[in-house]
Amino acid sequence: MKLMLRFIKPHWKLCAVTMLMLIIDVTGGLYIPTLAAEMMNQGVLGSSFETLLNTGMKMAIGSFVAGLCAVIGGYTCATLTARIGKDMRVALYESSLKLSVHEFRQFGTASITTRTVSDITNIQTAFISFMQMVVPVPVICVIALVLSFRLDTQIGIVLLIAVFIILLLASFIINSASPLFKRLQKLLDSMSTVLLENITGVRVIRAFNNELREQERLNVSFATYADTSIKANRKFANLDGLSFFCINFVIITVFWLSGGRIAAGHFQIGDITAVIEYAYLILFFIMMAQMVILTLPRALECCNRIQNVLDYSPEISDPASAQPGSAERSRSDVLVFQNVSFQFPDAEKDTLSNLSFTCRRGETTAIIGGTGSGKSTIASMILRFHDVTEGAIFLNGHDIRQMRQEDLRNQLAYVQQKAILFSGTIAENLRYGKPDATEEELLHAVRVSQLDGLIRSLPDGLNSFVAQGGTNFSGGQRQRLSIARALVKKPELYLFDDSFSALDFKTDAALRKALTPETKDAAVLIIAQRVSSIRHAQQIIVLNEGTIVGIGTHDQLISNCPVYLEIYESQTKEVQDA
Repeated sequence: MKLMLRFIKPHWKLCAVTMLMLIIDVTGGLYIPTLAAEMMNQGVLGSSFETLLNTGMKMAIGSFVAGLCAVIGGYTCATLTARIGKDMRVALYESSLKLSVHEFRQFGTASITTRTVSDITNIQTAFISFMQMVVPVPVICVIALVLSFRLDTQIGIVLLIAVFIILLLASFIINSASPLFKRLQKLLDSMSTVLLENITGVRVIRAFNNELREQERLNVSFATYADTSIKANRKFANLDGLSFFCINFVIITVFWLSGGRIAAGHFQIGDITAVIEYAYLILFFIMMAQMVILTLPRALECCNRIQNVLDYSPEISDPASAQPGSAERSRSDVLVFQNVSFQFPDAEKDTLSNLSFTCRRGETTAIIGGTGSGKSTIASMILRFHDVTEGAIFLNGHDIRQMRQEDLRNQLAYVQQKAILFSGTIAENLRYGKPDATEEELLHAVRVSQLDGLIRSLPDGLNSFVAQGGTNFSGGQRQRLSIARALVKKPELYLFDDSFSALDFKTDAALRKALTPETKDAAVLIIAQRVSSIRHAQQIIVLNEGTIVGIGTHDQLISNCPVYLEIYESQTKEVQDA
């Protein structure tokens, strides 16, 4: 409820118009049988033409107004629901972007996707049904009961008891079904996770001939979801049966009581029609409300799941008074690590310990180490995907924790090992960091990235199509496109996280040679596995189990760092053996 009020509040005028139109619509539905009953009581044959004409005109006007309000109410309700859904998705998306890598993994990609698409769709469906079928129920019940009591107290009491019993049954069944719907949403997350794993990992599944095993996993997930859904729907099927019983019982009771009341002179023939119509309208709307109630427990659980993301306080946030994020091209020390340590929340010891080094403008700094030594974690801390647990990181003299994340990342260009491209064109991907880049800038970045041959071979050049994830390009081409995208941005610091791994030695050497003049006004930090990619660097940092065991040039480390020498000899031997 709190979540819905939050998103309804900006559209309260539209919500008020919708409710007013729907209330007028149902009120008109009660006005017409009341007029019909009055006409029957007077006797149609005994009524004057003027009386019949006036009553007919009133009924026609009432029908027209009710119908018009129903159309307007339906339109405004659909518009309101669409706007609320849009606002929810935007808010959920923005909140998920604020989560750190660790926090995002806690929710899970499949869960965030389900909440953004399926959960909000469930809320929209429940909301529009609630507005059209549930909101008018109190109004129609009150008005119809008042009119029934005016006609006859006993019949009014019968209607009141029937409404009370149906509402009591509905409340009981909702409470008993609510845990089932909570479980359904968790099972939907689980089902989405298994399905996503099977789709994205289809090549691995086929390679290991595990189709039957994965099919069994999916069958178990689908069957569990289906069984739980059937249990929940059975409860509402029972509610429907009991409600129909109450409707028929009320109608029989009304006819039975009406006979005696008419004979006693307390009731008229036309009043029977009015009371039956009131009963039908009340119980019809309650029945429709029960169908909506079927979606409410699931919608409430969906609201809770979305609220959990929106209310989550990210561990990494912008400071209240951020330092200026402007670049200082005159400063030689671009990036400084000062006694930096880092420990994951669920780890027992530090992943990185007491790191201190400086990346200078116009120089290339490289980081190398064995698997699990913490190289990529350094990149994550520079980008503030994680915050340091001890020490500080400075960019152009500013502690990055005191900068806005937007200002920080505007001064960085990040190229990761698994190159990510977006559906669209090559030009759109290259302009991702600099939307106003000219075509000359794009072509220059392409040439530096050793992609000019590829671009010339494509019929549409820079306007050639890029599939989702860049799957229509090879791994090396995707990496070079990502490097070109970084060059277009012209940042303060280039951060290459093992982004040359898919390149052959010839292309690697040509690309590194072309990069040198392009990065002379910025600092370059390369995280690599291959010594051949970093031996030209002015400063190489060797990591071992999260600590620095050597800093220097390639020649210096060969002579005084056993860990670096071991890495170099192992890779040299592999090349010789090959």
